[in-house]
Amino acid sequence: MATRDVHLTREGQKDLETELEHLQTVRRREVAARIHKANESGGTVDNAEYEGAKNEQAFVEGRISELEIILSNAVVASRRSRSEKGAVQFGSSVTVVIDEGKRQKYLVVGSAEADPLKGKISIESPVGQALQGHKAGDKVDVETPSGVVKLSIKKVG
Repeated sequence: MATRDVHLTREGQKDLETELEHLQTVRRREVAARIHKANESGGTVDNAEYEGAKNEQAFVEGRISELEIILSNAVVASRRSRSEKGAVQFGSSVTVVIDEGKRQKYLVVGSAEADPLKGKISIESPVGQALQGHKAGDKVDVETPSGVVKLSIKKVG
């Protein structure tokens, strides 16, 4: 199976590395202790605590594997490319006015660290794709599930 590059900001890479370390050093031990305790107190047959702990272990191990794959395929945004020629691209900070009303600031990130509620939009999202390559002063129409949204780019950094 071919893997593809995962675009991350330096902050996003650090956050994922911190999460991975926490899962490997803290959560694994906590879950193992929970499994051991549940096994001692009631065996493994018809033991809801044991089953819950095993499910949590599977989740933790799955997330560890996912993070290892993401980090091994990470392409980290460099400072020089972020503001190259003032155009919006991966790693850019961009301030827009939405439909001539609300002012919004976005950080354009990869899908692994996207969090729209915190202003981090994926370069692969409809908004990220529509903004890509545009500069301050440009007006962009974005096709969204709820209709066309008009964005006016005020600042790119």
